Amino acid sequence: MKINRVLASLILLFTAGVVLGQPAPPAAVDAFEQNRRLGRGVNILGYDPIWRARDQARFQTRYFTLLREAGFNSVRINLHPFQAMSATNNWRLSDSWIQVLNWALVNANKQGLLTILDLHEYGPMGDDPGANEVKFLAFWRQISHLYQAAPASVLFEVLNEPSHKLNPELWNAYAREALALIREKNPNRTVVIGPAFWNSIGHLQQLQLPKDDTNLIVTVHYYEPMDFTHQGAPWANRKDKLGVDWLGTTDELAAISHDFGQADAWGKEHHHPILLGEFGAYDKAPMESRARYTASVARAAEQRNWSWAYWQFDSDFVLYDITRDAWVNPIENALIPPTSKPGK
Repeated sequence: MKINRVLASLILLFTAGVVLGQPAPPAAVDAFEQNRRLGRGVNILGYDPIWRARDQARFQTRYFTLLREAGFNSVRINLHPFQAMSATNNWRLSDSWIQVLNWALVNANKQGLLTILDLHEYGPMGDDPGANEVKFLAFWRQISHLYQAAPASVLFEVLNEPSHKLNPELWNAYAREALALIREKNPNRTVVIGPAFWNSIGHLQQLQLPKDDTNLIVTVHYYEPMDFTHQGAPWANRKDKLGVDWLGTTDELAAISHDFGQADAWGKEHHHPILLGEFGAYDKAPMESRARYTASVARAAEQRNWSWAYWQFDSDFVLYDITRDAWVNPIENALIPPTSKPGK
């Protein structure tokens, strides 16, 4: 894929410092400042049929405006490109897939939303890292080339939730390889990397990052306690485990504080800002408990100057009810308190 064609479709977005055919990388931005700008975010587009057919899209252009007006600062786009890549075509991303990503980038940028490009292929990578490594690197080789002139507001996340056979030792090797590849075309871009074992806080100590690369944000995910956050979820073997409340007791709040304290201490020791890349409670949980938990986790992250991205805009863990064309107000207000909304 030629860079000229992609730049032509994005020229209105990526004009600063760009001469068509001669992309200029963005200037370096401090990772802690980038994390501050990410602020309050939400995961979008992960399982949307838009990637197969634009006319089947659930997520609409106007939702970017709704997110900005509600007070969100960023979006984390969950990308599943592997099914659109084939050895017979040298693992090339399809034009239609790239067009959807371009559409998302352009419209997020129009609303002043920072964007994280999150490679969400944790399933294939965890099941068989060796067989999928070629696709993993081919993806980042193409994305790094295509978006090298993207503004600093576009961040790359190397891989969501490395897990299973992609153990900490192997993940450190894969992450280093991908990061080196990204840095060839994007020396100044902020890159997001998290630990193995599902980006869990308890495995931060096993994450090894280059000491000379300071433009990194470290991400963790948080769904504790799972019996509450994943109640009713068939993929978590909790389909029939319902009716679990989260009351915000002293012990429950102390558990969050303890876990976040560990991650915060690691970030300070290693001089990396922290992004809480996913959190939330499945929508089978009691609504009052969902809202109480969501607010408590979000505020605990903010108190430590972390950015966060709620899981997720629609589908399960739902924040926006597309069928009703309306916010799920208890969750929206838990994430963005009414007193902190724009104009308040």
